Amino acid sequence: MKALITGGAGFIGSHLAEVLLGGGHHVTVLDDLSTGRLENLAHLDGNPQLRIVIGTILNERLVDKLAEEADVIFHLAAAVGVELIVNKPFESLTTNIRGSEIVLEMAHRYRRKVLITSTSEIYGKNATGPLDEDQDRILGSPLKSRWSYSTAKSVDEILAYLYWTQRQLPTIIVRLFNTVGPRQTGFYGMVIPRLAAQALKHEPLTVYGTGKQSRCFLHVADCVKTLIDLMGHPKAVGDVFNIGSQEEVTIEGLGRRIIELTSSRSSIVYVPYEQAYEQGFEDMQRRVPNTAKVAALTGFKVTRPLDQILRDVIADSRARLEADTRRKTQDASVNTSSKVV
Repeated sequence: MKALITGGAGFIGSHLAEVLLGGGHHVTVLDDLSTGRLENLAHLDGNPQLRIVIGTILNERLVDKLAEEADVIFHLAAAVGVELIVNKPFESLTTNIRGSEIVLEMAHRYRRKVLITSTSEIYGKNATGPLDEDQDRILGSPLKSRWSYSTAKSVDEILAYLYWTQRQLPTIIVRLFNTVGPRQTGFYGMVIPRLAAQALKHEPLTVYGTGKQSRCFLHVADCVKTLIDLMGHPKAVGDVFNIGSQEEVTIEGLGRRIIELTSSRSSIVYVPYEQAYEQGFEDMQRRVPNTAKVAALTGFKVTRPLDQILRDVIADSRARLEADTRRKTQDASVNTSSKVV
C-alpha cells in the first residue's frame, strides 16, 4: 500500500508513518513544518520506502500529484492547539477549511480513500458524557476565536460526508480526544508536555482556569493503531468515530500526578483564562468520549493507562531538556573558544 500522510511530520503523523513503514507500506509525508518537525522523522531517515515532501496542503498542484501517486490518504494536516487557534485565527481557519477541501477534491479526482482526522472540539461546550458521535454541538459566539477551530473541523466533516453521499468518495471521519505521547511538545497549548517540562525544571505548573475542568488522554500508539484499523475496514466508510480514553482526570489532578511522578519541587499556579489566552475565552468543563462504536467495529481498547502515558511523556521531555542543555553547553564552549586570541 502507498499511503499519503498530510501533516506527517507532526506528532501523530510521525508515529503513523513509523507504524505503516514497519508494516512494509510505502509512505509519503507532506508537511509545511509550521507545527511539524523533521526531527520527528529523523529516526526513519534512510528508509527507502519513506518520502518526505516539504509543502502545504494549500498547494493544489502538489496535492494533486501526491494524491495520484497514493492508494490511500490519511489527512492529519491542520492548525492545532488552542494557543495557535487563538493567536492566528485567520490562518488557522484557512488551513483547516481550504486545505481539507483541496485534499478531498484531489482524492475524488483519483478515487482515493481518505481518512479525515477531526476533533473532540466538535462538541464544544457540551459537558454531558460520555459523548456519542451524534451528540449535539454547543458552541459560543462565532466572534470568539476559541470556536473557530470547532467550526472549521465541522466544515471538514460536512465536506467529507458529502463527498461520500453525493460523489461516492470513500471517506472516514475520526474525532480524536486528547491524543498524547512522545514527540508531542508543549507548544500551542498541549497541556501534558508543557506541565511535564515545568515539573522537570522545578518551575511552577501553570494550570489555566480553576483546574477543575476534566479531560481524557489517549496514548498515541493506541490512536495510530485505530486509525490504521479503520482505514482498512470497509464498514468504516461513510461514518464517524470517536477515538479516545475514558479515564477522566481534572487538569489540577493531572498536575499533581506529574509532580509526584517527577519528584518535582514544583507547585501549582492557577492562571486565569483571559491571561493565558484572551478576554472572554470560553472552555468546556468536561470532555469524555463514548468509544463503543469504534470498539464494536475494530475491537478498539485502551492498552496504556494514564500513568504510563505520563511516564512516557516525562521521559521524552527529560530527553529533550538534556539535549537542550548539551546543545547550550556546546554553544557556550564554541563561543568561548572563538574569543581566545
